[in-house]
Amino acid sequence: MILIKLGGSIITNKEKPLSARRKTIDNLAKSLKKIQEPIVIVHGGGSYGHYWSVKYDMHTKERKYDLRGVAIVKNSMIELNKIILDSFLKNKLNPYCLPPTDFMTGNKPITKKVKEIERIAKSGLIPVTFGDALWYGQNKTFILSGDKIMTYLAKILKPKLCIFALNEDGVYSDLKSKKLIHELKGERPSISENKMDVTGGMTRKIEEASKISKMGMNVFFVNGNKPERIVKAVKNRKFEGTMFRGK
Repeated sequence: MILIKLGGSIITNKEKPLSARRKTIDNLAKSLKKIQEPIVIVHGGGSYGHYWSVKYDMHTKERKYDLRGVAIVKNSMIELNKIILDSFLKNKLNPYCLPPTDFMTGNKPITKKVKEIERIAKSGLIPVTFGDALWYGQNKTFILSGDKIMTYLAKILKPKLCIFALNEDGVYSDLKSKKLIHELKGERPSISENKMDVTGGMTRKIEEASKISKMGMNVFFVNGNKPERIVKAVKNRKFEGTMFRGK
Protein backbone atom coordinates (compact mmCIF):
# COMPACT_ATOMS: atom_id res chain seq x y z
CA MET A 1 0.00 0.00 0.00
CA ILE A 2 1.15 3.53 -0.84
CA LEU A 3 0.29 6.56 1.31
CA ILE A 4 0.30 9.86 -0.60
CA LYS A 5 -0.12 13.43 0.68
CA LEU A 6 -1.20 16.04 -1.85
CA GLY A 7 0.02 19.26 -0.26
CA GLY A 8 -2.15 22.35 -0.12
CA SER A 9 0.52 24.28 -2.01
CA ILE A 10 0.23 21.94 -5.00
CA ILE A 11 -3.55 21.55 -5.24
CA THR A 12 -4.32 25.24 -4.59
CA ASN A 13 -2.76 28.62 -5.25
CA LYS A 14 -1.85 29.68 -1.72
CA GLU A 15 -1.36 33.28 -2.81
CA LYS A 16 -5.01 33.56 -3.87
CA PRO A 17 -7.78 32.64 -1.39
CA LEU A 18 -10.13 29.82 -2.39
CA SER A 19 -8.36 28.99 -5.66
CA ALA A 20 -7.95 25.35 -6.68
CA ARG A 21 -5.30 24.40 -9.24
CA ARG A 22 -7.69 22.21 -11.21
CA LYS A 23 -5.33 21.38 -14.08
CA THR A 24 -2.64 20.28 -11.63
CA ILE A 25 -5.17 18.14 -9.76
CA ASP A 26 -6.21 16.53 -13.06
CA ASN A 27 -2.57 15.80 -13.94
CA LEU A 28 -2.03 14.23 -10.52
CA ALA A 29 -5.11 12.05 -10.99
CA LYS A 30 -3.87 10.85 -14.39
CA SER A 31 -0.54 9.85 -12.89
CA LEU A 32 -2.14 8.12 -9.90
CA LYS A 33 -4.06 5.94 -12.35
CA LYS A 34 -0.72 4.46 -13.45
CA ILE A 35 -0.02 3.11 -9.96
CA GLN A 36 -1.04 -0.53 -9.83
CA GLU A 37 -1.10 -0.81 -6.05
CA PRO A 38 -3.59 0.14 -3.32
CA ILE A 39 -3.23 3.82 -2.48
CA VAL A 40 -4.55 6.12 0.24
CA ILE A 41 -4.71 9.87 -0.37
CA VAL A 42 -4.46 12.67 2.20
CA HIS A 43 -4.77 16.27 1.03
CA GLY A 44 -4.05 19.62 2.64
CA GLY A 45 -6.16 22.74 2.89
CA GLY A 46 -4.07 25.26 0.99
CA SER A 47 -5.92 28.45 0.16
CA TYR A 48 -9.19 26.91 1.41
CA GLY A 49 -8.84 25.59 4.98
CA HIS A 50 -5.64 27.52 5.75
CA TYR A 51 -7.09 30.78 4.49
CA TRP A 52 -10.03 30.60 6.91
CA SER A 53 -7.87 29.20 9.73
CA VAL A 54 -5.71 32.31 9.56
CA LYS A 55 -8.72 34.60 9.33
CA TYR A 56 -10.27 33.10 12.46
CA ASP A 57 -6.94 32.58 14.27
CA MET A 58 -7.36 28.82 14.59
CA HIS A 59 -4.42 26.49 15.29
CA THR A 60 -3.47 22.89 16.02
CA LYS A 61 -3.77 23.53 19.78
CA GLU A 62 -7.12 22.47 21.30
CA ARG A 63 -8.95 25.65 22.34
CA LYS A 64 -12.34 27.36 22.32
CA TYR A 65 -12.15 28.89 18.85
CA ASP A 66 -14.81 30.98 17.13
CA LEU A 67 -17.57 28.51 16.22
CA ARG A 68 -18.28 30.49 13.06
CA GLY A 69 -14.69 29.88 12.02
CA VAL A 70 -14.95 26.15 12.75
CA ALA A 71 -18.05 25.89 10.57
CA ILE A 72 -16.46 27.84 7.70
CA VAL A 73 -13.18 25.88 7.78
CA LYS A 74 -15.07 22.58 7.63
CA ASN A 75 -17.27 23.81 4.80
CA SER A 76 -14.27 25.02 2.79
CA MET A 77 -12.48 21.69 3.20
CA ILE A 78 -15.54 19.84 1.93
CA GLU A 79 -15.57 22.19 -1.07
CA LEU A 80 -11.91 21.47 -1.86
CA ASN A 81 -12.37 17.76 -1.26
CA LYS A 82 -15.27 17.72 -3.73
CA ILE A 83 -13.06 19.30 -6.41
CA ILE A 84 -10.51 16.51 -5.91
CA LEU A 85 -13.14 13.76 -5.89
CA ASP A 86 -14.67 15.13 -9.10
CA SER A 87 -11.26 15.16 -10.77
CA PHE A 88 -10.57 11.57 -9.74
CA LEU A 89 -13.93 10.43 -11.07
CA LYS A 90 -13.40 12.29 -14.34
CA ASN A 91 -10.07 10.50 -14.73
CA LYS A 92 -11.58 7.04 -14.15
CA LEU A 93 -10.42 6.59 -10.56
CA ASN A 94 -12.76 5.41 -7.77
CA PRO A 95 -12.33 7.79 -4.82
CA TYR A 96 -13.89 7.05 -1.46
CA CYS A 97 -14.41 10.21 0.60
CA LEU A 98 -13.21 9.66 4.15
CA PRO A 99 -13.44 12.72 6.45
CA PRO A 100 -11.03 12.49 9.40
CA THR A 101 -13.98 12.28 11.80
CA ASP A 102 -14.47 8.75 10.39
CA PHE A 103 -11.29 7.54 12.09
CA MET A 104 -10.49 10.13 14.78
CA THR A 105 -11.87 10.69 18.26
CA GLY A 106 -10.68 14.00 19.65
CA ASN A 107 -7.00 14.19 18.70
CA LYS A 108 -6.42 10.42 18.64
CA PRO A 109 -6.82 7.97 15.76
CA ILE A 110 -9.13 4.97 16.23
CA THR A 111 -6.93 1.97 15.36
CA LYS A 112 -9.81 -0.27 14.25
CA LYS A 113 -11.17 2.44 11.93
CA VAL A 114 -7.72 3.19 10.48
CA LYS A 115 -7.14 -0.49 9.72
CA GLU A 116 -10.43 -0.49 7.84
CA ILE A 117 -8.93 2.14 5.50
CA GLU A 118 -6.43 -0.46 4.26
CA ARG A 119 -9.22 -2.90 3.45
CA ILE A 120 -11.04 -0.16 1.54
CA ALA A 121 -7.87 0.61 -0.45
CA LYS A 122 -7.24 -3.06 -1.25
CA SER A 123 -10.78 -3.38 -2.59
CA GLY A 124 -9.94 -1.02 -5.46
CA LEU A 125 -11.43 2.12 -3.99
CA ILE A 126 -9.12 5.05 -3.16
CA PRO A 127 -9.71 6.44 0.35
CA VAL A 128 -9.35 10.25 0.25
CA THR A 129 -9.08 12.12 3.54
CA PHE A 130 -7.92 15.63 4.46
CA GLY A 131 -6.82 18.08 7.12
CA ASP A 132 -9.78 19.64 8.90
CA ALA A 133 -11.18 21.46 11.94
CA LEU A 134 -12.18 18.82 14.49
CA TRP A 135 -14.24 18.70 17.65
CA TYR A 136 -12.11 17.91 20.70
CA GLY A 137 -14.65 18.04 23.54
CA GLN A 138 -15.56 20.52 26.28
CA ASN A 139 -16.45 23.06 23.57
CA LYS A 140 -12.89 22.93 22.24
CA THR A 141 -11.84 22.37 18.64
CA PHE A 142 -8.50 22.17 16.81
CA ILE A 143 -6.96 22.03 13.37
CA LEU A 144 -5.77 18.55 12.37
CA SER A 145 -3.20 18.94 9.62
CA GLY A 146 -2.92 16.54 6.70
CA ASP A 147 0.75 16.08 7.62
CA LYS A 148 -0.23 14.82 11.07
CA ILE A 149 -2.76 12.48 9.49
CA MET A 150 0.08 11.00 7.42
CA THR A 151 1.94 10.05 10.60
CA TYR A 152 -1.17 8.60 12.26
CA LEU A 153 -1.98 6.46 9.21
CA ALA A 154 1.63 5.41 8.61
CA LYS A 155 2.08 4.24 12.22
CA ILE A 156 -0.95 1.93 12.03
CA LEU A 157 -1.02 0.90 8.36
CA LYS A 158 2.76 0.50 7.78
CA PRO A 159 2.59 1.42 4.06
CA LYS A 160 5.35 0.31 1.70
CA LEU A 161 6.03 3.94 0.90
CA CYS A 162 4.92 7.44 1.98
CA ILE A 163 4.99 10.30 -0.53
CA PHE A 164 4.52 14.03 0.05
CA ALA A 165 3.72 15.89 -3.20
CA LEU A 166 4.93 19.48 -2.81
CA ASN A 167 5.20 22.66 -4.84
CA GLU A 168 9.01 22.27 -4.73
CA ASP A 169 11.48 19.61 -5.85
CA GLY A 170 12.11 18.58 -2.24
CA VAL A 171 14.07 19.92 0.73
CA TYR A 172 16.84 22.41 -0.05
CA SER A 173 20.12 22.82 1.81
CA ASP A 174 20.15 26.43 0.60
CA LEU A 175 16.98 28.29 -0.33
CA LYS A 176 18.72 30.86 -2.54
CA SER A 177 20.53 28.40 -4.78
CA LYS A 178 17.80 25.74 -4.31
CA LYS A 179 20.43 23.08 -3.85
CA LEU A 180 18.45 19.89 -3.32
CA ILE A 181 19.07 17.46 -0.47
CA HIS A 182 18.61 14.01 -2.04
CA GLU A 183 18.60 12.03 1.18
CA LEU A 184 18.07 12.77 4.87
CA LYS A 185 18.97 10.55 7.80
CA GLY A 186 18.02 12.69 10.75
CA GLU A 187 19.69 15.95 9.70
CA ARG A 188 17.78 19.17 10.32
CA PRO A 189 17.92 21.41 7.21
CA SER A 190 17.26 25.15 7.37
CA ILE A 191 13.81 26.02 6.07
CA SER A 192 11.48 28.99 5.72
CA GLU A 193 7.78 29.31 6.40
CA ASN A 194 4.75 30.49 4.49
CA LYS A 195 3.07 32.91 6.93
CA MET A 196 -0.35 31.73 5.76
CA ASP A 197 0.22 28.08 6.76
CA VAL A 198 -0.99 27.76 10.35
CA THR A 199 -0.29 24.01 10.47
CA GLY A 200 3.47 24.46 10.20
CA GLY A 201 4.37 24.48 6.51
CA MET A 202 7.60 22.75 5.59
CA THR A 203 8.61 22.53 9.25
CA ARG A 204 5.65 20.28 10.02
CA LYS A 205 6.22 18.18 6.90
CA ILE A 206 9.85 17.53 7.82
CA GLU A 207 8.93 16.74 11.43
CA GLU A 208 6.26 14.25 10.42
CA ALA A 209 8.40 12.72 7.65
CA SER A 210 11.20 12.23 10.20
CA LYS A 211 8.80 10.52 12.61
CA ILE A 212 7.60 8.17 9.86
CA SER A 213 11.13 7.32 8.73
CA LYS A 214 12.09 6.50 12.33
CA MET A 215 9.29 3.90 12.25
CA GLY A 216 11.21 2.18 9.44
CA MET A 217 9.40 3.50 6.37
CA ASN A 218 10.88 5.48 3.48
CA VAL A 219 9.33 8.90 2.89
CA PHE A 220 9.73 10.78 -0.39
CA PHE A 221 9.23 14.51 -0.98
CA VAL A 222 8.49 15.08 -4.67
CA ASN A 223 7.38 17.95 -6.90
CA GLY A 224 3.66 17.54 -7.52
CA ASN A 225 3.93 19.74 -10.60
CA LYS A 226 5.79 16.79 -12.14
CA PRO A 227 3.47 13.96 -11.10
CA GLU A 228 5.37 11.37 -13.14
CA ARG A 229 7.94 11.55 -10.33
CA ILE A 230 5.35 10.05 -7.99
CA VAL A 231 4.95 7.09 -10.35
CA LYS A 232 8.73 6.69 -10.60
CA ALA A 233 9.05 6.65 -6.82
CA VAL A 234 6.39 3.96 -6.49
CA LYS A 235 7.92 1.84 -9.26
CA ASN A 236 11.35 2.20 -7.64
CA ARG A 237 12.87 3.90 -10.65
CA LYS A 238 15.37 6.78 -10.58
CA PHE A 239 14.01 9.02 -7.85
CA GLU A 240 13.92 12.80 -8.14
CA GLY A 241 13.32 14.60 -4.86
CA THR A 242 14.30 14.18 -1.20
CA MET A 243 14.15 10.84 0.56
CA PHE A 244 13.91 10.34 4.32
CA ARG A 245 15.36 6.87 4.62
CA GLY A 246 13.56 4.53 7.00
CA LYS A 247 15.61 3.47 10.00
